[in-house]
Amino acid sequence: MNKLLQELQQAAAERETRRHFLHTCSTGVGALALSSILGSCGFLNKDEHTAAVGNALQSGEPTAPHPSQYIPKAKRIIYIHMAGSPSQLELFDYKPELAKYNGKDCPQELLEGKKFAFIRGVPKMLGPQGKFAQHGQSGAWVSDYLPHLQGVVDDLTFLKAMHTDQFNHAPAQLLMHTGSARLGRPSMGSWVTYGLGTENDNLPGYIVLASGGKQPDAGKSIWGSGFLPTVYQGVQCRTDGDPVLYASDPAGITRDVRKQTIDAISEINQQQYNDVKDPEILTRIAQYELAFRMQMSVPDAMDIKSEPQYILDSYGVDPNKGSFARNCLLARRLVERGVRFVQLFDWGWDSHGTSEDGAIEIGLKNKCKESDQAVAALLNDLKQRGLLDETLVVWGGEFGRTPMQENRDGQVLPFMGRDHHLEAFTVWMAGGGVKKGFSYGETDDIGYYGVKDKVHVHDLQATILHLLGFDHTKLTYQFQGRPFRLTDVAGKIVKPILA
Repeated sequence: MNKLLQELQQAAAERETRRHFLHTCSTGVGALALSSILGSCGFLNKDEHTAAVGNALQSGEPTAPHPSQYIPKAKRIIYIHMAGSPSQLELFDYKPELAKYNGKDCPQELLEGKKFAFIRGVPKMLGPQGKFAQHGQSGAWVSDYLPHLQGVVDDLTFLKAMHTDQFNHAPAQLLMHTGSARLGRPSMGSWVTYGLGTENDNLPGYIVLASGGKQPDAGKSIWGSGFLPTVYQGVQCRTDGDPVLYASDPAGITRDVRKQTIDAISEINQQQYNDVKDPEILTRIAQYELAFRMQMSVPDAMDIKSEPQYILDSYGVDPNKGSFARNCLLARRLVERGVRFVQLFDWGWDSHGTSEDGAIEIGLKNKCKESDQAVAALLNDLKQRGLLDETLVVWGGEFGRTPMQENRDGQVLPFMGRDHHLEAFTVWMAGGGVKKGFSYGETDDIGYYGVKDKVHVHDLQATILHLLGFDHTKLTYQFQGRPFRLTDVAGKIVKPILA
């Protein structure tokens, strides 16, 4: 309780600081000048950055661009999450030794003291189902499940000894994207938008595109703003119909009338803010005004029919249908227009072997066919436009898959499948600030444990923030009496992968 009272007193004191005086008594010119001076040095310390963000909130422009804590390597992110988690053993982590154990009983030392989502009893080992070969000058191992990605491996950095703390989908997705397996924390995109703002005030700074027919298991919490002001939450855009629900003018209402209505609502909200000083009211004002501007900017950004035919063909896009490939093309269009964080979620990568869709030899192959061409095209498209050097692309799931074939209650399933695995999985990154054609981390001979250069989820988050110009320990927000951050109380930068 004392900490909460101290936080309240601090908030009240902050409203009486010199910066607050400059803002309230000089229409914000002093605050803007201060941010400009601080930014001209190329970086801000923690207190200066917090002040710059606070000034943006107070000025009613919470997503206005502000400098990072030091010079960044990446200006924007496209994060591609394959919800359900693809098997690294079929795609990137080549284990010829595992093939020798195919069909044999799993050794007890791999089962004792371990927890699995579904495996019970003694399962059989399952060898790699993809055919692997080395590609590019880097000699990266990639299977025949991803023939298009084979052509761009020299742009990628692989993290092959990723590990996590959670083996169920929802908590593992929450941990990956919010830094906590529990609900209520801000998503990575919200932290990034809070820290940097956006370069286009006519579009949200954080946009989410989903495909695969279902939402991720953790739901919309993984692009929510948690305890940050709601202006920083992800805005999900649809690929069919209106991109954003309720953004269009109602029937019989002209754009001029809509603008007058929003101005009147904003004036009422501003009067309420002057009375109670609740920052969520400023968020409400900003969201109304952004929604009005989005009526013109979002349809333009989402209109892929204006793209040349050769671009549509390179992605494998049907302009009349929503798809993962369409979302990849939209991601390029959005970062091209200054959107800070674009999140792609594609559902359907959970390969348990209980059905054809969930079979390693059928369903996983089909998901790769749906996505492989588009991901490779996205990387090439960004590269050709000079955007890849300043855009960080991240690809991965929430955990890995086991080297043994999944069984349930001791019964062999009708198709080949692998259970959830938290000890080892693969994530790759490309673009802004990471090495090209590089592989970091190793697993053991059967892909069960990481044995060299292991990377935890919090380490990945710390590295992403570092590439955007932040010390992950200093990008914080005061809540319930203590400063919170994306990486909780852990995380270290994976320096060997930095270019």
